[in-house]
Amino acid sequence: MQDAIKKTTDDPTDAELYALIGQLLLVGFEGADTDPPPAIADALARGDIGGTILFRRNITSVEQVSALNTRIHQLSENAVAAPFVAVDQEGGRVVRLKDPLTPIPPMRAVGDMADLRLTADVSEVIATEIAALGFNLNFAPVLDVDTNPENPIIGDRAFSNDPAIVTRTAGAFLIGHHIAQVIPCGKHFPGHGDTLVDSHIALPVLEHDRARLDAVELQPFRRMASANIPMLMTAHMMVPCLDPEHPSTLSRATIRGLLRDELGYEGVVITDDLEMAAVAAHYEIEEMVELGLRAGIDIFLICRSEDIWQRARKHLFALARNNFDDLIRVQRAAERVLALKESLLGPKRRPWTPYPGWQKLLGCEEHRETMARIEQQASGPSEDPTELDA
Repeated sequence: MQDAIKKTTDDPTDAELYALIGQLLLVGFEGADTDPPPAIADALARGDIGGTILFRRNITSVEQVSALNTRIHQLSENAVAAPFVAVDQEGGRVVRLKDPLTPIPPMRAVGDMADLRLTADVSEVIATEIAALGFNLNFAPVLDVDTNPENPIIGDRAFSNDPAIVTRTAGAFLIGHHIAQVIPCGKHFPGHGDTLVDSHIALPVLEHDRARLDAVELQPFRRMASANIPMLMTAHMMVPCLDPEHPSTLSRATIRGLLRDELGYEGVVITDDLEMAAVAAHYEIEEMVELGLRAGIDIFLICRSEDIWQRARKHLFALARNNFDDLIRVQRAAERVLALKESLLGPKRRPWTPYPGWQKLLGCEEHRETMARIEQQASGPSEDPTELDA
């Protein structure tokens, strides 16, 4: 992998450039089988994508998802780096994997406990169980501050309505995932907690001034940036005081100016799903990857459509070949992704395989006892027929 990183300082061949661009794409697909669809399998084998994300639609049983993830890892054996195999396993309303895994309460119940050791233990349970199934990236924790009771998308997914509690609890959450060697990804920058619109449906607008953002929304992200959280996800929302023209995901002022330059964040920045209506209703995918790349995005998340991620891949290649600055941006983004994979997933090696007895970890007595410690104060996972993408 080090050789691949060094190559980014040279003038890459077409094959090398496509390999770098692949690291900028994390994609989802339809179907629940023990093999990914042929297009995904081919893309993993060629290095056209850097990883996958699974949803409930992809999962029928723990045996099936273990076999599917094993195959995803095997297919990437000759790629430049191990694949991300991602899932949204937050707790409460947003879990992709249920029984026989240990039930996870909403993170609000965890935050209300104000017990950082317990928070780390809960996080370790979550990460240990998904790691046993072959996942290595979890889109959690939520770093949003839930200050608006009418917010249709955050609510009890947030640790608290107090930014200091969100910050402290999120820090403890990171520890548990690191122990289990699963990459945590904080979301949704610069803060989705006080919006009135579901970004899966339309584009939210946050009208607060910069002083309010500094006091509330940005507090957890500022601390997580200084704590070197390995990955952050952007929010599809307008914040006019930061950028009156583009949503945060596509905003150079927000990503490069605020997150990179001002907050000093050096980790990987991933978009929320680019097929969500908040952005997809206003931009073609070519516009999104062009604006996103120039804003400072490292990974583009495309959760369903092959046509969309193929178009994104082709346009990124065209940008890099026709604009030297865009080539440098692709190279720098790929460097960050490859460095993260090497540091937390290990150097290129034999593909991951399930270890003997992995089934015994899922929902084991020790894990259930950990959750029982917060059961009295937690409302428990609520059923929600709507599957949120991230």
